Amino acid sequence: MKGIVLPVVLTLAIQVLASLAVFTPPVLAPVAAREMGVAAASVGIVTSLIYLSSAVSALLSGGFIVRFGPMRVSQINLLMIACGIALIAAGHVATAVVGAIFIGLGYGQVTPSSSAVLNERTPDRWRAMIFSIKQTGVPIGGAIAGGMLPAVMVLAGWRWAAIVVTVGCALLAILVQPWRAAADADRDPARRLLDFNLRQPLRVMWTVRPLRELALASFAYSGMQMCLGSYLVVHLVESAGRGVAFSGAAMAVAMAGGVVGRIFWGVLADRAVPPRRLLGLLGVGMTVAAFTVGWVDHAWPVAAIFLLAFAFGATAVGWNGVYISEVGRIVPREQAAAVTGATFAMTYLGVFLSPLAIWVVVSLGLGYGAGFALIGLLTLWRASYFFRG
Repeated sequence: MKGIVLPVVLTLAIQVLASLAVFTPPVLAPVAAREMGVAAASVGIVTSLIYLSSAVSALLSGGFIVRFGPMRVSQINLLMIACGIALIAAGHVATAVVGAIFIGLGYGQVTPSSSAVLNERTPDRWRAMIFSIKQTGVPIGGAIAGGMLPAVMVLAGWRWAAIVVTVGCALLAILVQPWRAAADADRDPARRLLDFNLRQPLRVMWTVRPLRELALASFAYSGMQMCLGSYLVVHLVESAGRGVAFSGAAMAVAMAGGVVGRIFWGVLADRAVPPRRLLGLLGVGMTVAAFTVGWVDHAWPVAAIFLLAFAFGATAVGWNGVYISEVGRIVPREQAAAVTGATFAMTYLGVFLSPLAIWVVVSLGLGYGAGFALIGLLTLWRASYFFRG
């Protein structure tokens, strides 16, 4: 275990900052959208653009990771994400669109890169727990976004909140440099950078049945995760009449649930419950939470809202570490980077489509509750596959 501590700390820190950036637009949306002259629900388009470009980036990640090394790729990712947030801070619709694409191109390779760092260094008996700890970076980043950014917005405005995130990402890219050589010792400088022959990793993902079922589940589950991150704050502000600070705090609670969930489910998967069965149960749990959140209104007690947010986060955000560890267990070692990138292309595709679906539902006047319920039906369908045979 001693040799894995530093890699986990570094990959966790990178995941936290990258995720903080992804959750920044939904927190800024209630204020920034008005200034840009668009509806707050339009943040779903920004989120979808982030994850559409993430899907492309993840799919092409294998060549970059092998040639430059996973740590160098992570540094480049952080700098691209920083540029993307800076473009959003410019306060124009056009720059926000370009910024979302930059964020996505950087974010899409964060998880394949960190998985490459950890895959060869993680003992099998600790695999689910280690990957779950690393993946707590996603909800930790979301919790920081929900807890810190509203305070900065009140003190200095939404643009300065975005600039804080920009500086944090750029600074971390510099701080991890001393460990770059050790982490990238196995890189192959002769590897072709862009290998557009994606047939093999996609074929492995699709023909190996457990991988295919995991990838399709991640399509649904990741969509629910990002709908929670994208719309919980806006839903509480517009439908439940709550302030931005309270709504941001509720999202922070949801992400805290995700942190607890990712670690707890990882330990449970290693010690007690088969990972596939656990992923099925988590799918059912996030579906129930999605149906319930649509009923939240101004009459709900604060404690009830926070309890629901925690449960929603524990399931809709907590599943990811168990999923990644299971993919890492199944994927052929010699194709780990490319095939993991292919599975995450499916993950990011789900995150692209689901927030867009809720935006369409809300635009039709059906409300956020109907949007969450629609995505809940999808997660329930995919969860059912983990209880078969």
